Amino acid sequence: MLDQLNTHSPASLYAAFSPAEAKRLADKLELHHTPKHGSWLNMAELELSVLERQCLRQGCPTATP
Repeated sequence: MLDQLNTHSPASLYAAFSPAEAKRLADKLELHHTPKHGSWLNMAELELSVLERQCLRQGCPTATP
């Protein structure tokens, strides 16, 4: 698994590229970090579990126009 590696930061770009190129690449990136106690897959499974409990078993409330 690749979560939380030190390569997931703009500083790693500056170590690999010239400063101008690293800045250009860093400006294009949007980094998202997962919690240290779980991965994005764990988070997605938790959200789906909540959705199932709230809506799928008993039906989601419908909005009236």
